[in-house]
Amino acid sequence: MEYIFDGFKQALLLLLNADDSVISAIKTTILSSSVSIVLALLVGFPLGFVLGFFNFKLKRFLRLIVDTSLSFPTVAVGLILYALISNRGPFGEFGLLFTIKALILGQFILALPIAIALFANLVESISKKQLLLIKSFHLNSIKLIMIIIHELRFSLISVIALVYGRIVAEVGVAMIVGGNIKYDTRTITTAISLETNKGEFASGIALALVLISIAFILNCIIYKLKRR
Repeated sequence: MEYIFDGFKQALLLLLNADDSVISAIKTTILSSSVSIVLALLVGFPLGFVLGFFNFKLKRFLRLIVDTSLSFPTVAVGLILYALISNRGPFGEFGLLFTIKALILGQFILALPIAIALFANLVESISKKQLLLIKSFHLNSIKLIMIIIHELRFSLISVIALVYGRIVAEVGVAMIVGGNIKYDTRTITTAISLETNKGEFASGIALALVLISIAFILNCIIYKLKRR
């Protein structure tokens, strides 16, 4: 057990001394995850609303595709994305591979189906009486949507937290398309994997503590918002 306690001591020292590699991984994680979740929510919520609120011919088929994409292995998603943006791929000319842009794109692809599916479920969960009451006001489409979103606001916070957790904890896509380049595309999760394999237990613990702290802070914010 001594090596574990020593690892925690060294990890705290790395955080207190603001170790360059640790701080770089934290910054990359916060930057990529923040941008990707904003994009995923901006695209996913409207699509999820349409999928959950309206009835149309291809609804079941589209729902099946969205639900199936939730279980896609992240490594498989990373491999497909790698093939598309590599030098020999159709989008290789944009030079996205092993950049933060590729990292954001991969995280966006992972988060999008979650945002669509969960928001569609929330919209479908509205009771018929509640929906009829809202429609009885004869509001225009924009106001109708805003009222429904307002009614679902507490559940939406939980959805955002779940999507963000999926992005932050992701390893496969970040490793494949990001390349795990030190001081550039290395995230907290990829750094933990690398440092632990190298025997740098302290660095792994330091980054794990940061990851746990992010999750804790996020849940505290959600709790306060719900209380309000």
